[in-house]
Amino acid sequence: MEGFGGQSSPPRIYVERTLAIIKPDAIDKAEEIENIILKSGFTILQKRKLQLSPEQCSDFYADQYGKYFFPSLTAFMSSGPVVALMLARDNAIAHWKSIIGPANSTKARETHPECLRAKYGTSELQNALHGSESFQAAVREIKFMFPTSIIEPLPSREENEEYLSRYINPVLLRGLTELCMNKPLNPCIWLADWLIKNNPDQPQICDAVITEEEQ
Repeated sequence: MEGFGGQSSPPRIYVERTLAIIKPDAIDKAEEIENIILKSGFTILQKRKLQLSPEQCSDFYADQYGKYFFPSLTAFMSSGPVVALMLARDNAIAHWKSIIGPANSTKARETHPECLRAKYGTSELQNALHGSESFQAAVREIKFMFPTSIIEPLPSREENEEYLSRYINPVLLRGLTELCMNKPLNPCIWLADWLIKNNPDQPQICDAVITEEEQ
């Protein structure tokens, strides 16, 4: 990939996204859970509180259709409001799954007592929290809960800083140096014009060469 100035840009590092849901049985602990999420290194990109209908729950859990617990699951998830959160951080899907723990809250209290489902859930069905199982599931579930969202990988903070220092800052330094030398009356407009004229990525228009056949 070509960076600012025609140089090769650094390798892209992506910040993964996942979907978290605070279920009806833990909705009164939503603020507490969100604080834990933030302290765990996640960024909450989007959040919404909503009440799902049984039909919407059936669509969301379509991959569970036909299993014995499916009717109880859709009834429970539509029994009260939920909070859907789009989370982002490195390795977000696996990290969120490890924090919430096993699906059965009763067993989780025995095997993973520090996990969130052990703390906030009450049973296998009412287990307080949802997390996407895979990248494909995360994409589908995020689009379900946030239909207008654009699912694109996000560059990491380190990548942004490296890109700026390598490609943007040197050009700005040249422009600011010339700005100080010229001392224009309106420095903002002067710098804006300078950046337009000196953008190294701007296409260069060359005069066409007319051959004898074209004359």
